[in-house]
Amino acid sequence: MQTWRYPTPAAVGIVDEPLPVVRLQNFSVYFQSDIRSERCARRGDARPCFNVNKMRKTKNLIPVIGAVLLLIATGLNAQDESDNDAMAAPLDQVVPVANEVIESVDEFAVAEPSDHERLIMQFQKYKQLMNDGVYDEADSIAKLVVELAIRVAGPTSTDTAKALTNLGIVQHRTKQYDSAQQNYQSAIEIIEDNEDRLSRQLINPLKGLGAAQLDSGRPDLASGTFRRAVHITHVNDGPHNLGQVDILESLAEASLRLGTLDTAKEVQDVIYALNLRYYAKNSLELVPALMKRALWQHRAGLVYDERTTYRRVIRIIEESANNISLDLVEPLTKLGQSFFYIDASGTNTYQSVSMTTGEIYFKRALRIAQSHPDSNWQIVADATLALADYYMYQGNEQRARKVYRNAWDLMSEEEQRLDYRYESLEQLVTLKERPIPQYVNEQDLDTNAQSEDLVLTGLITVSYTVTTRGRATDLKIVEAVPPDFVDMLRLVQREMRRRIFRPRFEESGPVESPNQLLIHRFFYKQSDLDAIRSETESAKLSNKS
Repeated sequence: MQTWRYPTPAAVGIVDEPLPVVRLQNFSVYFQSDIRSERCARRGDARPCFNVNKMRKTKNLIPVIGAVLLLIATGLNAQDESDNDAMAAPLDQVVPVANEVIESVDEFAVAEPSDHERLIMQFQKYKQLMNDGVYDEADSIAKLVVELAIRVAGPTSTDTAKALTNLGIVQHRTKQYDSAQQNYQSAIEIIEDNEDRLSRQLINPLKGLGAAQLDSGRPDLASGTFRRAVHITHVNDGPHNLGQVDILESLAEASLRLGTLDTAKEVQDVIYALNLRYYAKNSLELVPALMKRALWQHRAGLVYDERTTYRRVIRIIEESANNISLDLVEPLTKLGQSFFYIDASGTNTYQSVSMTTGEIYFKRALRIAQSHPDSNWQIVADATLALADYYMYQGNEQRARKVYRNAWDLMSEEEQRLDYRYESLEQLVTLKERPIPQYVNEQDLDTNAQSEDLVLTGLITVSYTVTTRGRATDLKIVEAVPPDFVDMLRLVQREMRRRIFRPRFEESGPVESPNQLLIHRFFYKQSDLDAIRSETESAKLSNKS
């Protein structure tokens, strides 16, 4: 079973375009210049930052460079004329004497690659590192590639902007959010200068900038960035283009983190309307969009809406294929898992169904997985685990152990299945969780707020033990930085007590898992911390009096 996580922001594509013979057009690497900006120097940051303003000053050198090149060319022409005169008068040529050493030419020497060739080679290496997930090394290669890109294409070229965009991608993945934002912003400024403020080339760096802002705790800034990216897609591709869907999904997530559920729902309705415009109302082509919609509804706590969406997916597959289609396994399982949760929207749009009805969907999914001719052991294993998870959630430990043992035996039949058994049963898997609030004071995060109060990051670390029944016990606060946000501490502890896990298994039986750690990062403003400390001091003074 796959547990829910925060939706990933709009994917920022690595720039990968055809290479010309001479001038670079294809590279997607992450660059971080050694030129430190004044802003970085003031903050005392040891990390190099790209200073696009300093780079722009090189434009003033172009006339000087041109004059130097002209003088060099004139000198070369003069040398050519001198050589021609020497050829006309061979008696005047210098003839080497016996003792003079004549340098030989190594026919097998390998010429040094040009900057352009080095750039291509490093780019290929970077792409491989990214595919392999070796981000730290990819970051180093990225810096080298962009430095080469500057030599080949110029510091303020569109190609350099592409490289900066890609640098932001790897910095985002390594959680260097501040550096990522600076490089995305530099790329945006270069494109605006070279093209215009509505160029389609701005979409990719804007998506990256918004994602970095979102993950750094500024959904208010991310919301504005995503809206600008959507507007540019409208200008270039029309208001009904499907290319904006992933940006709209990120915008909905930003709105959700801001606590503006109505705005998030409106954005999701726009996404649904766009898909309906391109796909028939009940066609199989609409199923992927509906599955995404259901996942977001789950994220928003709209459990009734989520169940309705999954039922619609099931109905479309049954009508388009048949009622034993293998494609039914996933939506049936997801529908069953929705009964682990209670609708948090505060509305009763749809009639609630008894908790026990969730078992029906798990059993049907398992029957299809076991009987379908195109099924395989992994599909059967996943369906078996989902049914066992359901029993664990219900607290029916005896039935859960029986079904878990069936899954264990299935994944132990062949050696190639052992890795999957390790991932699924030999380590903890979270079955039910709700996201812990990320912000101390969500009211401050308004899309129109322009506050100079910096957003800071706090940290709460909790240790716990997971029992054979899949519940968390022995909760202890290991660390809280700063320790003043008592309400946030209580929220973390309350959520941990509500979570349900698939216990860890050894020799097909569940065992306790002690010394587990949860690290919750949250965001707050200095003014929030000052207010709490002031209240605490006031309370102490009143108690003394």
